[in-house]
Amino acid sequence: MIKALIIDDEAKARNVLNHYLVSLVPEISEIRQADSTDSALELLKSFQPGIVFLDVEMPHKTGFDFLLALKDPAFEIIFTTAYNQYAIQAIRFSALDYLLKPVDPDELRNAVNRYIEKQKPASQKKELFNNLVQNIGKKEVKDFRLAVPSSQGVFFFTLDEILRLEADRNYTVIHLVGKRPFVASKTLKHFEEMLEEFSFIRTHKSHLVNSLHIVRLSNDHEYVLLSDGAKIEISRRKKDEVQQQLNFR
Repeated sequence: MIKALIIDDEAKARNVLNHYLVSLVPEISEIRQADSTDSALELLKSFQPGIVFLDVEMPHKTGFDFLLALKDPAFEIIFTTAYNQYAIQAIRFSALDYLLKPVDPDELRNAVNRYIEKQKPASQKKELFNNLVQNIGKKEVKDFRLAVPSSQGVFFFTLDEILRLEADRNYTVIHLVGKRPFVASKTLKHFEEMLEEFSFIRTHKSHLVNSLHIVRLSNDHEYVLLSDGAKIEISRRKKDEVQQQLNFR
């Protein structure tokens, strides 16, 4: 059974989430609530949750301040936030989970299912939390580090060192500048949703290319040449779209 902690300065938000957890998630056996970062840290002295539902924006100390105060977290965090694109991007780039407010019951159930199916080692959690704090401190989203957990640990990449990403069934091969390719256990679509606004172009159903590393477009528009010499195919239906994106790069 799972113990849960809800951290949110708004009583109504806490109570709604509490209600959904009781009604929809029988795996959760005990729920506690905290209305601030300080009260949550005090509660953790006597209560060991498996999941913490953490509000991002709170007065005095934010959810990110809570992360900074953690030493060796044994629990998973699922962020809850109103629509804040910057915070959401930072969370996604750090391979962490979140729920948009008002919380949707189905999304909540899915988030708990993800927690049950795949829990991260404690060392990995701390690395991911630290990366999130660093990302939040960056002035621009393009400077975020992308966290990619794997069976060998968690790896971090800056966007400018990624040449391209290549689909391999349900996996993605990440090709890097001056390094060996890295295999991630996420689909290419997962990365496309995060990276398409950062100069990454889908040239083909199997290829997502960092346009910053494109040297030229072939005369027949059948491939792009990358800075490492790779020729990446452009599918017929993508030709016009790729040309247009490169013209406005």
